[in-house]
Amino acid sequence: MTGHRRVRVGIDTGGTFTDVVAVDEDTGELVTTKTPSTPADPAEGFMAGIEKIRRLCGEDVTVTSVSHGTTVATNQLLEDKIDGLGFITTEGYEFVLEIARQAVPDGYGNSYFWVKPDRIVPPDMVHTVGGRLDYTGAEVRPLVEEDVARAARWFRDKGITTIGVNLLHAYANPDHEERVLRILRAEHPDAVVSLSSRVLREYREYERAMTTLVDAAVKPRVTRYVAQIRERLDGSFHIMKSNGGIISAGEVVHQPISTVLSGPAAGALGAALISRRAGFNKVVTLDGGGTSTDVSVVLDGEPTVTTEGSIGRYPVKTPMIDIVTVGAGGGSIAWISPEGTLKVGPQSAGASPGPLCYGTDGTEPTITDAHAMLGRIPPHLLGGEFPLDTEAARDGVVKLGEALGLNPERTATGVLEISAWNQANALRQITVKRGLDIRDFHITSFGGSGALLICRLIDILGAAGALVPPDPGNVSAYGLLTVDVRNDYVRTAVMPHENLDHAAVADILDGLTERAAAALETEGFAADEHQFLRSADLRYEGQAFEVRVPVPDGPIDAELAATVAAAFHDAHHQLYGYDLRDAKNQPVEWVNLRVTGVGPIERPQARPLEGHPGGLERAHTATRPVYFDEKYGYQDTPIYARGLLSPGDTIVGPAVVEEFGSTIPLHPGFSATIDRFGNIVITQGEDA
Repeated sequence: MTGHRRVRVGIDTGGTFTDVVAVDEDTGELVTTKTPSTPADPAEGFMAGIEKIRRLCGEDVTVTSVSHGTTVATNQLLEDKIDGLGFITTEGYEFVLEIARQAVPDGYGNSYFWVKPDRIVPPDMVHTVGGRLDYTGAEVRPLVEEDVARAARWFRDKGITTIGVNLLHAYANPDHEERVLRILRAEHPDAVVSLSSRVLREYREYERAMTTLVDAAVKPRVTRYVAQIRERLDGSFHIMKSNGGIISAGEVVHQPISTVLSGPAAGALGAALISRRAGFNKVVTLDGGGTSTDVSVVLDGEPTVTTEGSIGRYPVKTPMIDIVTVGAGGGSIAWISPEGTLKVGPQSAGASPGPLCYGTDGTEPTITDAHAMLGRIPPHLLGGEFPLDTEAARDGVVKLGEALGLNPERTATGVLEISAWNQANALRQITVKRGLDIRDFHITSFGGSGALLICRLIDILGAAGALVPPDPGNVSAYGLLTVDVRNDYVRTAVMPHENLDHAAVADILDGLTERAAAALETEGFAADEHQFLRSADLRYEGQAFEVRVPVPDGPIDAELAATVAAAFHDAHHQLYGYDLRDAKNQPVEWVNLRVTGVGPIERPQARPLEGHPGGLERAHTATRPVYFDEKYGYQDTPIYARGLLSPGDTIVGPAVVEEFGSTIPLHPGFSATIDRFGNIVITQGEDA
């Protein structure tokens, strides 16, 4: 970039590297880079990324806005770092957290050995208050304000400054909870408080309580982190939300729980946009990082959304892109179980100390070390900025193999095979368990380690093929530049479809739309820019869970309601293989009504890749021995520089394609073609 430039920046903090992408607002030119993450203080890695992108863009540059995908809330929950959390609930419901749900991880076959984990709030930190609403929101007994004041003083005296409030049926009427908040502010002004009626206006007491408490738990840390960065940034600053939208940093303090899958959501959105532009509307995304791999489904060009998510052991019932995470990243550690079998992950060497080949005091072999030893990645990363110690990697793999009675190559390929199956199982979970056939999908692979096992995944799953975008290590950061502002609002309103109160449905949807419009106005969007998406959760009477379907624009009448019900039957059939649309005495219920307010932003435009003169040899930079499997052993394998490839080029495996931040080992039996946008499309076949 030359001359004065105004740029928008997307910055995604991962477990090992912080990825940065800048787009010139005038020319659309993209600049990408990476810096090491700083787990001890994520803000340091963030600012290092900003400074590096400034240097790359030139001195005369103005950063007009920054969108950020953060793992602060995610890591706090995964690491179980929750202390000093209080809970206020309705009298008689103090054990709602302990009762929880009857579901047992991994099914009832393991229930005998399963011990229910400690709850997020211990019993002595739970206080109940008198008063009661019924399911319609009508007051059965008035709120006992002295109970609230007594609880507030107790928490204040004990130094408990983070409190979640979840009163029975507050989703139908928030009045009692709002009065609790006023008393808490008067008696305990230092307290950080989350109300269930503001966090999740939806029924099911346990899930609503847990979601509210998680919101309260992450609020202090997220607020401090955002404040640290805001103090050091000029221009606007937005945080990625789990639902696929962004929120201004000033508003995130009111919705901290919305950031729990911030980083992975950005990657899914970026991959969805890239795939759609390339002509693939039905893909599964695979984001391979240093610590884990995140997978999601894209249908009709949009990632699927769920409210049945969890982070670690904490269920979180808030809209989020449907992402499954598996501990199979580049830094995942290979180890031997007490039974003497080889395991890989979920433990990770992370950014510090990192894999053995990083030369930063790592002590155990990782997936990256196995790739390095087999020659599948170059002896350096980040275009030469980050040299690798391949001998240290080999020594670690040799030591592991000796304990297993295997030679180094079989040990290393075993590590990678286990990792590939871990990723494959995650992809099956996100597809097969949702009634989708993985063989109908392409895999859009990105992240620093995302493409390293892509050929093996196509083979294991029988997938249609794969797409690897340019700069795959920076797709999550790029995704942050493609994201609209989105706010979700929900109300529980259980009604039979047969006698649906159309006026009541319209009234609730209108109220939710007004709230969404007010939020968009706060974010700076004019009324003519506002977009609203309506949906509803429906179920067959007697079912425990619902299926979400869109509610078309237009007045709520019998015709529109019938359209929604038909969409429910279709969605139910796709998910579960059957529907009951023609069954007698099987009524349908409407359960939750939802509105999403969208404030659109301008997305970076895709530029066709410029070709290079000459044939494929122009990109052939070297040859080195690479080990793909025992059948072939080490083969002299051509190495190609991705930056020198042109649209229409086709590479036949075995080969390795290298670029800044990522490598693609192309196994024998596979071929890769460059499309007009520079994506690499990988297929398997006899002719490859």
